[in-house]
Amino acid sequence: MSTGPDIAMDQKLQAYINQQVDRRVISASKQIFDALTKKINAVESKVQQVEAKAVKNRVAVVASKGTLDMAYPPLLLATTARSMGIEASIFFTLYGMSILKKNARLKVAPLANPAMPMPVPNIIGALPGMTAVASMMMSGMFKKQQVPPIKELLTMARETGVKLVACQMTMDVLGIKQEDLVEGIEFGGLATFIEYGMESTITLFV
Repeated sequence: MSTGPDIAMDQKLQAYINQQVDRRVISASKQIFDALTKKINAVESKVQQVEAKAVKNRVAVVASKGTLDMAYPPLLLATTARSMGIEASIFFTLYGMSILKKNARLKVAPLANPAMPMPVPNIIGALPGMTAVASMMMSGMFKKQQVPPIKELLTMARETGVKLVACQMTMDVLGIKQEDLVEGIEFGGLATFIEYGMESTITLFV
């Protein structure tokens, strides 16, 4: 039969054993938790890499021409994409920069333009004032179909979240300054558009 000191010793031994068991259980649980956390982080990292390289539901348009008739397509395409909930960006380069100029007065020339809806012989198209007449007629045709003018389309594009990017190289070559252009646009190089276009479902050159 155990005496008082023996019972006290047994209790201390049992407490020590329980303490060691608890420590080992905690240590093993921590190792398992750390291993699981490491695997989860690795999986999340791979998922993020895949998502970063994935083609996104977006439209990338290059606007390279600055005539009245060629200013409409990029703006209409981009604003339509935004109305459908699709991300969109327009990269303005070369003569397309004219679209972004403040108080731009875009024109369309009838000379050597057989695709005009109102065919004009070259000899007549070359007459002074015919470009203004052709531009007025085309503006009237768009207005008749309730298509907003270019200035309003630009405002609509900015308000709906279309990313408008002006080509910095073109600005340098043509001597265009930032203050010459409308507000609410970004400035970038060719690499900017290429990176954006690589992750787009639709890329267009106008």
